[in-house]
Amino acid sequence: MHPTHQTQNTLLRGGTVWTGVPGEGVHEAVALAGGYVVALGSAAEAWAVDNDAQTIELAGGFVMPAFGEGHAHPVFGALESDGPLIRELDTIEAIVAEVARWAAANPTEPWVIGGSYDNSLAPDGLFDARWLDEVVADRPVMLRARDYHTLWCNTLALELAGITAETADPSLGEIPRRGDGSALGTLREWGAVDLMLAVAPKYPLARRVAALGRATGFYASRGFTWLQDAWVEADEVDVYLEAAAQGLLATRCNLALRADPQRWPEQLPELIAARAKIRALAHPLLTADTVKFFADGVIESGTAALIEPYVGHSHDHGISVWEPAALSAAVEAIDAAGFQTFVHAIGDLAVRQALDAIENAVAINGPRDRRPVLTHIQLIDPQDVPRFQALGVIVNAQPLWAQLDDLMVVLTIPRLGDERAGRQYAFATLADTGATLSFGSDWPCSSALPFEGILVGTTRQTTGLVPDGGWIPGERLDIDAALSAYTAGVAVQAFADTTALPWGTLAPGLSADLTWLDSDPRKLAGTPGLATIGVRGTWLAGTRTFTAQ
Repeated sequence: MHPTHQTQNTLLRGGTVWTGVPGEGVHEAVALAGGYVVALGSAAEAWAVDNDAQTIELAGGFVMPAFGEGHAHPVFGALESDGPLIRELDTIEAIVAEVARWAAANPTEPWVIGGSYDNSLAPDGLFDARWLDEVVADRPVMLRARDYHTLWCNTLALELAGITAETADPSLGEIPRRGDGSALGTLREWGAVDLMLAVAPKYPLARRVAALGRATGFYASRGFTWLQDAWVEADEVDVYLEAAAQGLLATRCNLALRADPQRWPEQLPELIAARAKIRALAHPLLTADTVKFFADGVIESGTAALIEPYVGHSHDHGISVWEPAALSAAVEAIDAAGFQTFVHAIGDLAVRQALDAIENAVAINGPRDRRPVLTHIQLIDPQDVPRFQALGVIVNAQPLWAQLDDLMVVLTIPRLGDERAGRQYAFATLADTGATLSFGSDWPCSSALPFEGILVGTTRQTTGLVPDGGWIPGERLDIDAALSAYTAGVAVQAFADTTALPWGTLAPGLSADLTWLDSDPRKLAGTPGLATIGVRGTWLAGTRTFTAQ
């Protein structure tokens, strides 16, 4: 699939058209031509008569700007379906049984590789290799946790990776152990995970290209026209180049090339060369203008970087993936090279270090339209809240995470304590400062369905509407603000206004990027029905990329 500008003039009418423009009312029709919105409301109806437009009856449906995915891992997400289907399983026994089923059904596969298991199913998130050995001992097994910062492996996989009782914890990782010192089977963070990834096979290029095509098609079916791949290694650039060349992309894609602290600063020319390869293709749906930094890990594993120590661990502040001076120097360098900075920062120390690095780049490199992004921002020290707006830092948040689910109750809150736990995911506080809020899912770490996240972001409740009144209710967003974060907010992150086809809102002269829903989300705000809204159609620059059956 290779969306191009439409040749057929089109009128969508007979429903509600929400433009996403603050203060503007709704319309009953929208007209599209040449890839652009040309008219709204009665003007669209009149234009259609004069311009021989095909008419699509909306049947009372709801049209809005297409969604943007501010943070995803599309190849990882699509490849999960090629392995054991463990994401939805809620017991260790069920996961082990599914691993056994898949291994039996795929006897020629040399490894059993899958994701994403729920970290909260085992005490302290620690999973034992022997549980997997019971069903697959003759082949290595490697399962990713939902956070994608953690692996659960069987004994043979540990042996192939050379991980023994004598293996020291790497500087940027952790190898949990049994009482006798042997590796348990859980690996946490880059240093430890990379030991396994160094011996695990990579999927062939053709398989990864097909997965990317499936992923962008999946996103188009959910109303998206742009996505940020937030973790791209050097060998994955060719996956995008090949998918683009084959016409498999159903959305725009921007790549965030990962900066590796173990290979810095010699890696910088590689990042510049990768961007040049993408630009040389000159494909309308593909860019690589961003560099991704991991500043820390995740709270549920005790690897997010915190200003004050974890509860019960007076000297444990988590892991800073980059030393502060090194992070500042690297951000300064990629900023000077014209890249957008994109930083994974979950703990309040990581957030502060990332903001310090961006502030340094601004001071050294001078003013420009840089739009740096901090993603996740789970915990922020109050004194750092105003710095986002002051530095022009975009807040890329995952609204689905702001709920009292098992992960939060079993692992996160006990590690933070009540006071810090009560400051998590400060969406409304940040928005009130004037900072730009964009939404993303971090798929496959969590669901990519936008309305599942919007329901949580507007209620601060689980899908069962627990607790009454919401968790940290002062951080709830209203429905318009949540919809805007998934549309106009992501468009700011994507520099959409600087392109030939600006998107993010609907107005004459802007790109015809829109989605047709079966229900008005504003009328379902605060109800479980919000999460089940269906998509009837998606248009990218006026070309229909999805049609509901």
